Amino acid sequence: MDNRRVVKLSVNLNKIAILRNSRGGELPSVVKAARTAIAAGCHGITVHPRPDARHIRRGDVLDLADMLTVEFNIEGYPGPEFLDLVCQVRPTQCTLVPDPPGVLTSNAGWNLVSGSDWLADVLKRLRDHGIRTSLFVEADVAQVPRARTLGADRIELFTGPYAHTFGTEEGGRILELHRAAGKVAREEGLGVNAGHDLNLDNIPAYVKAVRGLAEVSIGHALISDALYVGLTRAVKAYLKALGSKPASNSPPRRKQ
Repeated sequence: MDNRRVVKLSVNLNKIAILRNSRGGELPSVVKAARTAIAAGCHGITVHPRPDARHIRRGDVLDLADMLTVEFNIEGYPGPEFLDLVCQVRPTQCTLVPDPPGVLTSNAGWNLVSGSDWLADVLKRLRDHGIRTSLFVEADVAQVPRARTLGADRIELFTGPYAHTFGTEEGGRILELHRAAGKVAREEGLGVNAGHDLNLDNIPAYVKAVRGLAEVSIGHALISDALYVGLTRAVKAYLKALGSKPASNSPPRRKQ
């Protein structure tokens, strides 16, 4: 019998929404992408609605809440509009991130050591709505106990610096920081999530190092890999629809 802890995979669908919004209309469908990921066996779906709605929109959040059969994780900066939406939807988990307006992607964790007292009221409001809470933090052992004091259920370790230095001596040093932060979190009774720029190459070493990891949230790399994995199948399907045979793989002749 295999008693190893299962690390849950939550698929972030932001990139699906970006592709849809670039053309208008509803293709590709965020809901259909969620159904596809669920059918493939993922444990959860993540979205990050931002104030400018440049990818996930309010309607997407409501549509997903109506159909999901797996855990729903909504992440974002805890502004009034965001919190009202989350409390209306009541997802499984809400991950709070310190993104300023207009930032391209999450690029830092909360500074919980100073100026974070206001988060306690936010976390309590979410808990009162039956929502599991998580704080997006750096791999800093000094930050972790503060997350418990503020009332969070989990932390999400920001893995960007690890991913960007993976395979180097610096990457090994950063991984040790994550190992230590995860250990302190478990000792504090906090669940440990992780996310940002994790991919097929750097995930195995991370999961091995950070014991007790509960969940990873992956979007950009996973959706990019899905394009490569699925493109062959899609091209063949369109050739079939056209009634055409595949083109020869021989190089084209040069004009004389």
